[in-house]
Amino acid sequence: MRKIVAVELVALDGVMVKPEEWAFPYSNDEINEANAAGRAASDSLLLGRKTYEGMAAFWPHQPGGDPMVDYINGVKKYVVSRTLEEPLEWNNSTLIEGNVAEEITQLKQESVKNITILGSGELVRSLLGYGLLDELRLMLHPVVLGGGRDITESCGLGISF
Repeated sequence: MRKIVAVELVALDGVMVKPEEWAFPYSNDEINEANAAGRAASDSLLLGRKTYEGMAAFWPHQPGGDPMVDYINGVKKYVVSRTLEEPLEWNNSTLIEGNVAEEITQLKQESVKNITILGSGELVRSLLGYGLLDELRLMLHPVVLGGGRDITESCGLGISF
């Protein structure tokens, strides 16, 4: 059975909101290697509606040839939402709107590679409650944002920063 692995970009003060505004200037070889290993081990993304909409507005418009762009645009994307409707416009996107726990349990049995969650704090919190999240990777960035929704609020984790 494959694993569901959540990857969360987190500032030193625990803030994880809108990493596109602060995380990428702090990338380095170690982070790039971790991202490459994660891509190699995963053949699909599992996203909440808000994360999906943000990514769908950006990634399909990026030029190919970059490993991250090619991966994100090419892999199967499963979107958990009660409000989105089919068809989803971003290629390889499938809506999960019914019994989330049941459908994700079934997804875990369909392939040998992992399912990666990016962002999607509310979804991560739900999967933790269902006992379906296998791994949580916190990619800590050397920046203090001083405010915003933090990982304890977003994912319901009992940790302190």
